[in-house]
Amino acid sequence: MSSSCNTEKDQVITLSTKFGDMKMILFDDTPQHKENFIKLVKDGTYDGTIFHRVIKGFMIQGGDPYTKDSSKDPREYGTGGPGYTVPAEIKSNHPHRRGAVAAARLGDGVNPERKSSGSQFYIVEKDNGANHLDGQYTVFGQVIDGFDVIDKVAEQKTQYPDRPVEKIVVNFSIDEVSKEKITEKYGYSYPEVKTEK
Repeated sequence: MSSSCNTEKDQVITLSTKFGDMKMILFDDTPQHKENFIKLVKDGTYDGTIFHRVIKGFMIQGGDPYTKDSSKDPREYGTGGPGYTVPAEIKSNHPHRRGAVAAARLGDGVNPERKSSGSQFYIVEKDNGANHLDGQYTVFGQVIDGFDVIDKVAEQKTQYPDRPVEKIVVNFSIDEVSKEKITEKYGYSYPEVKTEK
């Protein structure tokens, strides 16, 4: 059974902050990451979390449920998660371009299989990308709108260790939109799906 890419629906994830909204799509060829991220949005895990690590000219990182838990010391931010990891889905066709959404993870020394954090993610802010990370982390999505918001978050004053002085709270929502509409509205081009004849 084949379906036209144009009428097929996709999920647009909106990240709402005090600086405005970012909109992202998640890649179909990283299905475990896509499914997990959507689950965490729908069950409210992500709502109220903050961008806990911000490096101007590089990336912004969030998705740690510890950051919305008042019992946690801010020094623990960046160590939380849902209690599981996601198997690596590292693809050469998804480089760390500007606006790339990728999964954080523990280093190779303790994580040689490069399994992803169950919830923490980062968004590349750097204009020409962060290609030195290609092949090492799973890139599973792309920001398609709100690049100015990424920049505003990245510009915030930080304290050790790269934590914004003022909390940048994020809330998440999902909309089902046709891929055709996404391309039309945001200029995002889906890769052509090759079908066997």
